[in-house]
Amino acid sequence: MNWMTNRSPLPSREGVSPSKVWCPRGPWLRLDDFLLERFPYLSPEVLRDRLARGDILDEKGVAQQVDTPYQAERWLWYFRVVENEATVPFEMPVLYADERLIAVDKPHFLATTPGGRYLYETALTRVRRHFGEDGISPIHRLDRETAGILLFCRDPALRGAYQSLFQQGCIDKEYEAVAPFQCKLIQGLSYSSRMQEVANKFVMQEVVGEPNSRTEIKGERDWHDAQGQHLALYRLRPQSGRKHQLRVHLSSLGAPILNDVFYPTLLAERAADDFSQPLQLLARHIAFVDPVTGQHQRFSSQRQLELV
Repeated sequence: MNWMTNRSPLPSREGVSPSKVWCPRGPWLRLDDFLLERFPYLSPEVLRDRLARGDILDEKGVAQQVDTPYQAERWLWYFRVVENEATVPFEMPVLYADERLIAVDKPHFLATTPGGRYLYETALTRVRRHFGEDGISPIHRLDRETAGILLFCRDPALRGAYQSLFQQGCIDKEYEAVAPFQCKLIQGLSYSSRMQEVANKFVMQEVVGEPNSRTEIKGERDWHDAQGQHLALYRLRPQSGRKHQLRVHLSSLGAPILNDVFYPTLLAERAADDFSQPLQLLARHIAFVDPVTGQHQRFSSQRQLELV
């Protein structure tokens, strides 16, 4: 494969990097035949219109046409299009920035990076636009539904050093969550389980086997809401970084996080512009020793969960 030319001929557009598609060996005679098979959700009219406008380029920046003969073993570059992308009407304050790091306070409902039905309304796109720098990249991720501290790296050469802190468990993370009251959780405990992704679904499940996830949980206070539901504020310290770990662990302990659409039951997907029930989960603190300077860094969210 021609991996050495895997560099975009297109600059970013409003903070969004171009996407790419690899052309494998195959039976296609024309480029549009391959693209229609590769992207079956696109109508032939839309795809051919994009080709006619010159929106799809090869590695040398040459616009491809509807009748371009198919050529295998090369990259094509294009900008993904999301029709009617919903605007996320919440601010994302920048809490800290130096020549290496950026810390922001991400709101609920804002995805970390482009994907699916979210393209321009993402934390990465916002921070790139704010600083005018296309090289900014996320050091870690928060779910779209989770609010709180999110870190970015401004120097591509240093991103690996910061990411290794997460991979090696050298980050001290603390979350807050509102969930039903459980006496055993108020006293505090350490919960471990083996988690794996459910095949062909976005959710996780716990299975028998050696634990690969652990969370320290302790209640802060409890109260009854207007409907008489007994709730509690929990502090969560994940000791591993599995997908949906905090959601799964609290749900398994009988205290699913309020407004969780995944656990314990997968609910129908909400409309992209429905911001009425934010997940009551907040990444409150992140602390670590900077691998470049050796200084201790600690960032704290200024947000408050709605139900506290």
